[in-house]
Amino acid sequence: MASVISAADETMIELFSGLPARQFAKLLRQLRSEGAEPALKGRPWGLAFEDRVLLVAAYWRTNLTMRQLAALFGTSKSAADRIIDDLAPKLALRPRQRFAPETVLIVDGTLVPTRDHAVAAKSKNYRYSTNHQVVIHADTQLVVTVGTPLPGNRNDSIAFAASGIDHATRTATVIADGGYPGTRAVIPHRRKSKDEPLVGWKEEHNASHRHVRARIEHTFAKLKVWKVLRDCRLRGEGSAEAMAGIARLHNLTLTG
Repeated sequence: MASVISAADETMIELFSGLPARQFAKLLRQLRSEGAEPALKGRPWGLAFEDRVLLVAAYWRTNLTMRQLAALFGTSKSAADRIIDDLAPKLALRPRQRFAPETVLIVDGTLVPTRDHAVAAKSKNYRYSTNHQVVIHADTQLVVTVGTPLPGNRNDSIAFAASGIDHATRTATVIADGGYPGTRAVIPHRRKSKDEPLVGWKEEHNASHRHVRARIEHTFAKLKVWKVLRDCRLRGEGSAEAMAGIARLHNLTLTG
C-alpha cells in the first residue's frame, strides 16, 4: 500500500504535526535519547520511526479514524492502532518536579469531550467530558505539568488536589480564577455582596490578576487546535496521553 503522508516530505511534517521540520527533528532526537526507539527482537515495524511519530501527531491534530489514518500512511488499521498505543505515552510531557519559591504558575481546567464513559461524566457543556488541569509558567507560557484527568463534573477546586496538581506545584506560587476557593491558589478578590463594590486597590489587583491569568486561556486556544481534544475517541488513558503529548508539542512550537 502506497503512503500519501511521509516524514520525508517537510511540507507534510508541518501540515500534519504542527511543527516545522527543524522542530520535528529536534523531537525525534529527544525521543531517541529517551529510549523511545528500542531495538525490537520480533517483527520490525512497517513504518520508519519518523513516520510513526508523525502518524501519532497527525492523529492528534486531525482526529481522523484509524482506517483513514492507515490509508494515508500506507499501513493497516491495526498497525496504526498499535503505533499510537506504543508511542503516545513516550511523547508525553515530562513534568517539572520542583520549582523555585519565586516561580509563578497559572492553573486552570479545560473540558475534553470524551466518548469513554468509564472515565468521563456529563459536565456543564452537556457532553461526557474529562476535566484536565493544566499548569503553565506565567512568564514563558510553557506547559509545566498536566494533572490526572477526572470526570468532567468535578469542580476545579476539587480537581486541583485530586488531579495531583496541588502536590506537583507545592514549591511555587499558583494563581487561578475564582473557581478555586478553599485551595492555596491565589484567586481574585470577591465582593461580600453583589451590591457592595470592591475598594480601589482590590479592583486594581483583580485587573492585574485577569491580565496575567488570560495567558492560560490563550494556551488552551492553541492546544484545542489539536482536534482530538474536541472529541476524544480514545479509551482509558488515551485522553491523558493525548493531552500530555500535545502539551509537549505545544512547548516545542514556543521554544523552537
